This record gives sequence, structure tokens and C-alpha cells, in this order.
Amino acid sequence: MVFNLGFYAVIPFLAGAMGGDYGLDAAAVGLVLGARTFSQQGMFLFGGLLADRWGARRAILTGCLVRIAGYATLAAASDFTLFLLGAVLTGAGGALFSPALESQLSHADRAHADRAHADATKGRAAGKGRRSVFVWLAITGEMGALAGPLLGAALLGWGFDAALAAGIAVFVAVTVLLWFRLPARSPGKPKTAGAGEPEASPGQSRSALGCLKDRRFVAFCLLASTNMVAYNQLYFAFPLELDRRGLDGSWLAMLFLLASVLTLLLQLPVAAVGQWLGAGRAMSAGFLLVAAALAAAALTSVQAEADGAVAGDSGVGGAAPTGSTQAGAVALMAGIVGALILGHMLLRPTILSLIPRFIPPEGAASGRGAYYGLSATCGGIAVLAGNALLGWLLDLTDRNHWWPGTPWLPMVGLAVLAALMLPRLLQGIHRGSTLGTATDAAPIPKGGLHGGGRTVRVVVTSQSSGGACCSRGR
Repeated sequence: MVFNLGFYAVIPFLAGAMGGDYGLDAAAVGLVLGARTFSQQGMFLFGGLLADRWGARRAILTGCLVRIAGYATLAAASDFTLFLLGAVLTGAGGALFSPALESQLSHADRAHADRAHADATKGRAAGKGRRSVFVWLAITGEMGALAGPLLGAALLGWGFDAALAAGIAVFVAVTVLLWFRLPARSPGKPKTAGAGEPEASPGQSRSALGCLKDRRFVAFCLLASTNMVAYNQLYFAFPLELDRRGLDGSWLAMLFLLASVLTLLLQLPVAAVGQWLGAGRAMSAGFLLVAAALAAAALTSVQAEADGAVAGDSGVGGAAPTGSTQAGAVALMAGIVGALILGHMLLRPTILSLIPRFIPPEGAASGRGAYYGLSATCGGIAVLAGNALLGWLLDLTDRNHWWPGTPWLPMVGLAVLAALMLPRLLQGIHRGSTLGTATDAAPIPKGGLHGGGRTVRVVVTSQSSGGACCSRGR
């Protein structure tokens, strides 16, 4: 929660400050924001490798300090160069602490799941009812994502520097707290005489880098990254759809609020449904929900264009709708976002819970951060490529007067492909490593990973954390 509070008190207001207070043009603002996102997502594998080599404590604390340096640079910035440097440092800080945090919490979640499994085998109700620590992290993270913009907006009356000061204060407090609270040695790492944090051996380093050679895992990451591409359309394509329907930017804020409220209210029951379905069926159901949301966006775009009541002749920037038309457009977009968020909530826990299953036993103690890091890096690259393709198709559609739903079709196809291929891909993986839970160590049944009613460990982090588990930025 606190990570997201410090992030969302600052970043949502960065574009307005650069353009309004300092007069940067739109291209410069876009480059700064893009550099922040890419420096975070693109460096997640590097951050995961550092977490494996340094240990989670050192990587998390270093990441917090880099994030503080980024905010301080933004506070001192008055030109493009310093804004760019501050944005890159801000993103790099997240790339350092997010994989380490996920790796550290995965060990705690393993112990938690072991206790739950032991209780469940003894018939104790408490064991069956326990939730992963990551589920609670998701819920508290969304609280931070809701409170952060409110804090930043309240401080904007004193200027953007006041919001930056609040963000710096939050991360300083987090750094001090974690300095005293984080264990000196990560769980699962062997003790080394005279060293609080053992360095990775050459064999461990090879196992950490082995994720790049694991074709099955790379394929898993690429297919699973479709979820992140789809979710990020809340920032890119959905605002264009709102404009096409004659709805102003205030409705976009309402859609983000809807996404956070749905996560807070439904993450636990959706996680329970994912456990009941099993990993394979949960992945299929989640991606089919995502595909349905994207297909609905395409079909309703056609309807708005055909009616001519909402969109203009070009299909972009249409005339203001009447009250009834506006209500219908808002309801349609809310339904689309709701389906997308439900799919996202079902997919992210499942995706993250499956990552440790790809880690070979000899790399279980050292390679976990790298595997989570590669997952996030693939997601970041996929978002960049997907948005570039979507933007190109949007331009072509407008110029050539194609069917307005055309730009959505590749994403619909990718979501359906992921729904079909991922369950098959998962049937061939081993279930866990030396760090696996008792549940993970069980053999895969003949039917694959689809078994309804089986206990499947759910792992989820905040949607706003920007890690391997996240889609927005922590």
C-alpha cells in the first residue's frame, strides 16, 4: 500500500506539471513518460538478477534509494534533460525493488501455503480458508492506488514540488522501516560464513540466467504478456474510444476508479474461483474474458460509428452526446472495463503462481528473481510493441476508412491464442522445485493443470505495482 501511495501521489501529475508549469511540448512529455515506463519494465530482468545475487534486502533498499533520487531530480528539474533523468531513475528504482519484493514475498507465501496445506490435509477448516499473502498485498496495494492520487491532488495547491516532497517522505519512511524489518538473509539461501548476504556462485548465476534458455518459459511469458498488453489499453486505446463516443477525460478517471473498486471488492472471490478451476482452466477463462472485452470494444466502436450520433465523420472526437446516448456509452465502456478487469484478476494470480514451476530444482534458491524479472520484462516489451502496432492500425483505419473495430482484432486474436495454447504448454512442466510447497510437489494429474476443486496456491500482487505482477507502476 505504501509503495503505491508514494507512487500515485506523484506520477499521475507529472505530465501536467511538465506541460503546464514548465512548458514542455507534447512530444517531450510523451518521451519522458515513455522512458519512465521502459526503464522500469525493461530493467526487470536485470533487477531480478541483482535480487538473486545481492539478496532481496539489499535490492529492495537500493531500489528505494534510487526512487528517492529520481523524485529529488524531478523536484530540481526545470528542463527536458533533468525531467528525463528523474523519470529514468524513478523507473529504475521500481525495477530494482519490485522483483526483489516479489521474490522475498514468494518465500513467505510458500511457508504460508505449506501451513495451509498441512492444516487442510488434517481436515482443519483454517487451512482450507487461508489466502495467499499476495492476495492481501493486492488489496492493500489498491488502497494505496486509490489514496495516492487523492494525496497528490490535495497537495497540488502548493505546487507539484509539494507532491514530490510527499512522495520522497513516503519512500524515506519505507526505506527506514525496511532497513530494520527485512531479514539480512533471504529465505532459501544457504548461510555463508562471515557474510550477511552470500553472493551467487557461478552455478547459481548460470541457473539464474537459465530462464533465458528455457524456451518453454519464454513462450509462457510471451503468451501471458497478452494480459498486460490488453490491460494497458486503459491508458492508450480506451481514452480514444471515450473520445470517439464523445465522453471527456473525467469519464476516464471514473473507469480507473471502477477498476480499483472491482479489485478491492472482488479479488478474494475471483482468486477463490481461480483456485477451484485450477491453473489451466483459470488461464483459459481469464483470457476468454479479456478477448470478450476487446471484441466488445471493437463491436461497439462499429455501432457508434454507424449510428453517427456519438462519433463524428472520422470516428474520433465526435460531437457531445445527449444524456441518454451518453449514459449508454458510459454503460458500454463500464461493462468492457469490468470484463477486462475480471479477466485480469483471474490471470495475474495464476500467472505468478506458475512461474516457480519453471525453475529447475538446482536453481530454486538462486534463480527465482530472474524468472520473475524476465516475466515482467517480456510484459514491458510486449506493451511497447503492442501499442506501436495498435497506434499504426488506428492511423491506417482513420486514413483508409476501414471498419473502426479493425485495430482491436489482433489483440482479440492474441487473447484467444493464449487461452488455447497456455493450458497445453503447462501440461509439460514440472510442478515446483525445492522451494515448492507441499501442494506444488504433487504430480500433475493425467488431465493436466485443469483439475477442478484442487488446491492451487494463488499468488497475486497489486495491479498498481508494476512488477511481474503488475500493470501499473509502483
